[in-house]
Amino acid sequence: MTACAIEGGTAGPATTADPGPEESGEPEEPVGAEGATEPVRAAGPWAGAPRAPGTFALTADGAYGARLTAAPGAPGEQRAWYPERWTLDGPEPYAVPLPLHQPEEPDAQVVPLADGRVLIRRRVADRQMFSLLYPTGPATGELPLGAVECDGMTLLPPSPDGSSVYGLSAGDHSSLLWLVAGGAFGPELVAEIPGHCSGGVWLDRAGRILALDRQLPGGGPVKAVAVDLERNGEVTPLLQIAPSSDDRLLLADPDSGLLLIRSDAPGHDRLGWGVLGSCLPVRFPECLRPADVAVTPFAVQPGQMLMPESCAVALRIDGAAGSWVGVWRPQGRRLHQFAAPEGWSAGAGFWSRDGVLHLPYANTATPCAVARIEAPGDDGPLPETGGTGGTDGDASGTTEPSGAVTPPVVCKPVPLGQAPLHRAAPPD
Repeated sequence: MTACAIEGGTAGPATTADPGPEESGEPEEPVGAEGATEPVRAAGPWAGAPRAPGTFALTADGAYGARLTAAPGAPGEQRAWYPERWTLDGPEPYAVPLPLHQPEEPDAQVVPLADGRVLIRRRVADRQMFSLLYPTGPATGELPLGAVECDGMTLLPPSPDGSSVYGLSAGDHSSLLWLVAGGAFGPELVAEIPGHCSGGVWLDRAGRILALDRQLPGGGPVKAVAVDLERNGEVTPLLQIAPSSDDRLLLADPDSGLLLIRSDAPGHDRLGWGVLGSCLPVRFPECLRPADVAVTPFAVQPGQMLMPESCAVALRIDGAAGSWVGVWRPQGRRLHQFAAPEGWSAGAGFWSRDGVLHLPYANTATPCAVARIEAPGDDGPLPETGGTGGTDGDASGTTEPSGAVTPPVVCKPVPLGQAPLHRAAPPD
């Protein structure tokens, strides 16, 4: 595989959610509580446009989001896909469409950058093309970065150093890690890692240590490994709960060291948690395995230095009734469930340091908005609902209950003409 370079700018941090349900069932459909506050509606020319099969991407600080969406049209009519950037850190959220002279393919991948530009990956024949998009007056500017010759590539959550975006091209025998934005001369090959790799979680704030889920050539279990980018991609083991178990890393919080893990070591796939560098075993809480649904974590509350048990974790819950939101803390042992706003980009969201979960959404009446959920407390005794034989990893063996389903608080949108010109300063 080869790369051809075109001089370009740098990129900044982002976080991409890619949750995908693993099982389905028939749970009770969550509903909002009576008297819930109605969101303020704002119509627009892009309202109600469908979203591409890809994910809604967010920067690490939640300042910007990006997605592929489609221009409005009659039912059954072929739609024109285009990128859209969301600004989320001002007093009110607003969206800026970034269409070019021709529509995008639905399999293009977009990532917002810390400076407000949007990185786009396009597949053209057997090449992956990269460009930066940005609004320029009434039009869209494009800065080509270069291309990589390969059949497929996935953009990873950009480095937390705020200047780099990596892409992973996975094969059966080896996987190639590319620096596709933030380098000096376009896409650069960083490391070749033996085995088939997937996932992608940053373990530090410097953007040096990347965790990947790897299956060695010839098969065998999937194990999370750590890749040191400052030592030519040196690979070291990260997770091995049992010799033959599949142990994947889903999320990590560099501040507290909290790790969210999926493993079949307990006998079947379970969601568990551990602490980076700790000698304590991984725990698999019973409350994170409600019946007939799939549960996938997508955001961890930052800023909880050395207090992993107190971190609030946001979870996407998928069932036959659709998708909704769960909130859980390791120390609380309760799964609180909330109805998602209509049009939520399922699996997308971020926490503020003070424990407020932000969920971006768009629907026919609200083209760009954010719902807010405050992390609930875990006060009060746990009801005794029968032992579980210790499968949740707690000595008590009690089954943790789920909280009541309640609606989120909605942050109303603002028309683009009234949008602030400068980003809001972060709270003290």
